[in-house]
Amino acid sequence: MKAILFDLDGVLIDSFDSWLVAFNETLEKFGKKRVSKGEYRKKYLGHELRSTFGKFGLGDDAVEYCTTQFIKNIKEIRIFPEVKKTLEALSKKFKLGLVTNAWTVFVHKTLEYFGLKNYFDVIVTYDDVEKAKPDPESIIKACESLGLDPSDVILVGDEENDVLAGKSAGCTVVGLNVESDFKIKKLSELTKFIEQSLKSRDRIVKKISS
Repeated sequence: MKAILFDLDGVLIDSFDSWLVAFNETLEKFGKKRVSKGEYRKKYLGHELRSTFGKFGLGDDAVEYCTTQFIKNIKEIRIFPEVKKTLEALSKKFKLGLVTNAWTVFVHKTLEYFGLKNYFDVIVTYDDVEKAKPDPESIIKACESLGLDPSDVILVGDEENDVLAGKSAGCTVVGLNVESDFKIKKLSELTKFIEQSLKSRDRIVKKISS
């Protein structure tokens, strides 16, 4: 275990309400019907914008407008409790990376707003790959940038797309309230989980050596 990769939205921050407002403002501007909170959460949350708006027959102009509207509401985003404390603790022992389906402009503005950017050794966004999650390309690219094999890397995500991408890449996946190799209920549990995993590994190594 040499590095930990994180998804952004749903893991480090909660931008659901901000995205929902921007999404519906975009649909309305381009003559489409607004969606309910439940429909947005079930069908569109966590998916990259180009393919999502493509389902409505909309293109890059809608994507750009939605991103602009979202950034205007950046102050409405919440950072989850214990995020900075967790990243601070883990960054002292491991390389950290961010792998997200969000666009670069949103990612960097959000990280700068919350003072999180300096924690990450690598950041891979939607703009950096040809295929977004659940394709493993972004995970593999982050691992290559860190000079590591995916088998030495943990991915932390909260969506099925994260789980599929991580497993396809060959990482160990820790699911935040989603079934995966391991599951945690809140991010603050991650540090303890990793410490316990390392202790278990060390016990196994000592047993084999003896």
